[in-house]
Amino acid sequence: MPGQKKSGAKSAGTVKIKWVVSFIGCTDDMRQTIRGLGLRRMHQVVERQDTPAVRGMIHKVRHLVEVVE
Repeated sequence: MPGQKKSGAKSAGTVKIKWVVSFIGCTDDMRQTIRGLGLRRMHQVVERQDTPAVRGMIHKVRHLVEVVE
């Protein structure tokens, strides 16, 4: 529709994820989940498609990451 404006987000179908807590002492599958999300460094923010698979990965490591608005 020509009259609609997009919001401040780049795309409505994405989610921004920030790695905030170290995975020292975590299990190997949690480490692999962090890497699978594309996070390489602490306090790095990545933007991923908002799919059920990505939401499940975020839920698995919810104590290590935060969703940035």
